Amino acid sequence: MVGVVEVGGGRVRGVERNGVWVFSGVPFAASTAGDGRWRPPAPPEPWSGVRVCDRFGPIAPQAPGSLETMLGAAPADYSEDCLHLNVWTPGLDGGRRPVMVWVHGGSFTGGSGSDGFYRGGLLARERDVVVVTINYRLGLLGFLAHPALAEEGQTWLDGAPWTGWANWGLADQVAALDWVRDHVADFGGDPGNVTVFGESAGGMSVSALLAVPAAAGLFHRAVVQSGPPLTASASTGADRAERIAAHLGVPCTRAGLGEIPVDRLVAAVGELAATAGEDGGGLLVMPAVDGGLLTRPPREAVADGSAADVPLLVGTTRDEWTMFAIANPRFATLDHDRLRRWVRRLVPDPHAADAVIDGVEVARAARGESTEPRDLWTAIGTEYVFRVGTDRLADAHASAARPGTGTFSYLFTWESPIFGGALGSCHALEVPFVFGSVRNPGVQAFSGGGDDALALSAVMRQAWTSFARSGVPASDLPGAGSVPWEPWERSRRPTTVLGPWPGAAGMVHRVDDPRAGELDAVAAAVGPRHGHQEA
Repeated sequence: MVGVVEVGGGRVRGVERNGVWVFSGVPFAASTAGDGRWRPPAPPEPWSGVRVCDRFGPIAPQAPGSLETMLGAAPADYSEDCLHLNVWTPGLDGGRRPVMVWVHGGSFTGGSGSDGFYRGGLLARERDVVVVTINYRLGLLGFLAHPALAEEGQTWLDGAPWTGWANWGLADQVAALDWVRDHVADFGGDPGNVTVFGESAGGMSVSALLAVPAAAGLFHRAVVQSGPPLTASASTGADRAERIAAHLGVPCTRAGLGEIPVDRLVAAVGELAATAGEDGGGLLVMPAVDGGLLTRPPREAVADGSAADVPLLVGTTRDEWTMFAIANPRFATLDHDRLRRWVRRLVPDPHAADAVIDGVEVARAARGESTEPRDLWTAIGTEYVFRVGTDRLADAHASAARPGTGTFSYLFTWESPIFGGALGSCHALEVPFVFGSVRNPGVQAFSGGGDDALALSAVMRQAWTSFARSGVPASDLPGAGSVPWEPWERSRRPTTVLGPWPGAAGMVHRVDDPRAGELDAVAAAVGPRHGHQEA
C-alpha cells in the first residue's frame, strides 16, 4: 500500500505534501499514564489495521510557554499518552539518507516536537535528509528525581534492567532513538548515520545523551545549540523532590505523588519555578546524576571519551539571557547597586563578583557597546548560564576525540526585531534559521525576514545538514562566500560566526576567540565545576 510503513505496534500511513512524506503522531512508546508514571518507557500498545498518521499527537503535560504566548500560538492538547514522534522523508525507499533527530527545548517543562518552528519538510526536501522530531515527558512527570521512585525488577528497551530513579524524559529520548534505529530504514533513512540535535533543554539533553551508555551507538553525530551540560546531583534532585512533595501536601513516595492529578502537577511547576537553584540557570527540573542512565556529570564523561567517535557541533547566540531578563519587571530599572546584588547570587564571593562586572564592562566598552547595568546583566547571564559550559564542553570533547572526529563551534549574532529590537540575538533565535521556518511570515515577527535572513537560513541549513552527512559542517553556498569551519583548538577557540560581525561584510565569518573578554571574566569566577549541582 502506498505510504504505509510497518513499525513497532502496527502499520502507519503518512501523507505526501510538496514532495515529502510526512508521518505525524507515530507512537514510539506506550502511554505513561497510570502505572506508567515515573517508570521507564515501554513498547507501544499494538493496534490493528492501518493507523493514519496525518496529525500530531498530544503534547506532554505542560503550561503554555513564554515564547508561544509571546507569538500568540494556540494552546495544544496535552496527555500523559504523549510519546509520539514525527517523520519527514523525501522517499519511502532504500535511500539510506542521513537522519536528523530533533530534541525540543523548553526548560524541561514545555515544548513539543510539533512546534511550528520545527517542521522538517524543507530540510527533507531541499537537503535530502530524513527529519524526526520527538516528544518526551516534561516537568515533574519527566524529571522528578528521588530514590523513592526506584523499583526493583523494572526493565525497558529490549528487557534491559532499569536501575535509576530519575531522568524519565531522558529515557524517552533514548527510546525514540531506539525506535529510529529499528525503523528509519523503512522511511528512507540510514540507521548508521543518525544526528541528534537540540536547543536549550533539548541541547542540554543532547549534552547528557553524550554521556548515557544506553544511547551509545544510537546516534553518530551531535549538535548542541545553547545547551551546556548542566545536571543536578543525586542529593540536589532528591532534596528538591522532597520540597516539591511538601508543597503538594503528599509524602515523597511513588504512591503519594501518584495520587496527584496531572493538572495539579503542571500547575506546581509554575508555582515552584522561583525556588530553582542558580546552578541550573533557574531550572526547576533537569537531568540528574542518579546512577541509572546518568552515572556521572556529562562533561566529565565526555572528557574521558564517552563521545570520542561522535563529531560535535556546539554554539550559542550572542545575547542568550535577554529572553529571560526581560521577563523580570525589575530589569527595566536595574541600577549598579542591584546589578551587584544580582551578580552575587551567581558568584557569592564579592571580590569575584565585582571582577566579573568589571571584566565584562571593560570588554564591552572596548568594542563601543553599551555598559548600562541592564546590558551588563544580560551579558553576564549569557556567559554564566550558556557560554562557559558550552566552551568547556567543546574543550572536553576535543581533548578526548579520536583523530578525524571534529569539534566545531558557532556563535549566532542575528538580531530579532521584536520589542523594538530589545532582545538582540536572543535565546532560541537561531532555531527558525536552522529549520528554514524563518520563511514563514508568522515566524518573522520573532526572527525577522528579508533577503539577509533568508540567505543566513540557507547557509545554516547547509551547515547543519552537511554536518549530519559527513561530520563536518560546510558554508559555501553561492553568494555567501566559502567559509571553512575549523576544528576546535583551545588556544584559539576558532568559531564560525553566523550573522553580522563588526567591520565585516556578509553573514558568515571565521573568528578566533569571539567576545573573549566576557567569557574569560565569568569563567574565571565560577570555578571549574560550574554546571554540576554537586552535594
